[in-house]
Amino acid sequence: MEENKTANNLYHIHITSKRNLFSLNLKEVWKYRDLIWMFTKRSFTLTYKQTILGPAWILLNPFITSVIFSVVFGDIAGLGPAGIPQLLFYMCSNGVWNFFASCVNGNASTFTANAAVFGKVYFPRLTTPLSKVLSAIINFGIQFLMISCFLVYYLFRGAVCPNWWAWLLIPLVVIHLGLLGMGIGIIISSMTTKYRDLSILVGFGVQLWMYATPVVYPLSQIQGGWLKTVVLINPVTAPMEVFRYAVLGQGDVSLISLVLSVIITLACVIFGIMVFNKVEKTFMDTV
Repeated sequence: MEENKTANNLYHIHITSKRNLFSLNLKEVWKYRDLIWMFTKRSFTLTYKQTILGPAWILLNPFITSVIFSVVFGDIAGLGPAGIPQLLFYMCSNGVWNFFASCVNGNASTFTANAAVFGKVYFPRLTTPLSKVLSAIINFGIQFLMISCFLVYYLFRGAVCPNWWAWLLIPLVVIHLGLLGMGIGIIISSMTTKYRDLSILVGFGVQLWMYATPVVYPLSQIQGGWLKTVVLINPVTAPMEVFRYAVLGQGDVSLISLVLSVIITLACVIFGIMVFNKVEKTFMDTV
């Protein structure tokens, strides 16, 4: 009898509306880790369902985009980097940017896209945005393998010299951008429960953000002035430069920009969790 009581207490959960805005409930989220993985697999299934090439698009999409960027921005516009292969430069840039954009876009519709599920059964709502970030990390990992293959090719040609010690920072870059993208995404998602216009503006806004980030051009090409200040304030700039510094051996890593990026990321995550916890109580009345 005592063993049964102990086993029941392990899975006894109190559902209440009186929650702290800063409450993460990570212990409860960890109990639902299988659900996070299920949501991640569902995301893959829905994305590549009824496609001919299937998951191959994870590699084809950034590769084709990198080739186009190399021709348009590198050869025609003359914005490519000096001293390193253009294709590898744009593959690194697209890999990092696509990861961040996936975290933002994937979480920007958390409430509206999952309203039917949220309204029927209880589970920690934070599992949904976490699954989107995990899905983006898997995609980035696959793309990073492709980048590594091209890196080996250019290494044999002596065209690139990576900073191998800085590769230890790549997982931190992934965590940094994952948290930033999730924080911004859940803030947008919380606001779209009342203002549906934001869901239309997200894609357009993310595209504009890309041009304010050194994706199609190296940071070294921007001279001083207000334009460079804007780019350095951009919280994606510092992680992008750290990644390229590690993989390509070239990157303008500014300590001030990096610290500012971390501060903005923490602010977005904290504010995002506050808004998320507040909206999840009443969003079914507005969705």
